[in-house]
Amino acid sequence: MSARAVAVRELFARREADAHGRAWTTEEIMLGFVGDVGDLAKIVQGKEGVRPRADLDAALAHELADCLWSVLVLADAYDVDLPAAFDATMDDLTARLSSPRSSTPGPGPA
Repeated sequence: MSARAVAVRELFARREADAHGRAWTTEEIMLGFVGDVGDLAKIVQGKEGVRPRADLDAALAHELADCLWSVLVLADAYDVDLPAAFDATMDDLTARLSSPRSSTPGPGPA
């Protein structure tokens, strides 16, 4: 999945360079991701009846895939081993949630 996301990113970079003289920076990719998360939030509102529209299921699948693409591309850009980071984070959360609750609230997922 990551290799395909990176390959599509390279296609976007070529298109951006042709159209604008340069590819998007990593910061611009992140800003695009923020926009996609906003679009996803609106679709979730639609699924909950607040913003109804006809194509919600297809739109939800598309925006989730867009967001996943951005995460994969950002992980690649910053050399993050995403499967290892995910496993480590899930292990940490499982351990914290499986132990008796402490009286001092700890931070949630970052």
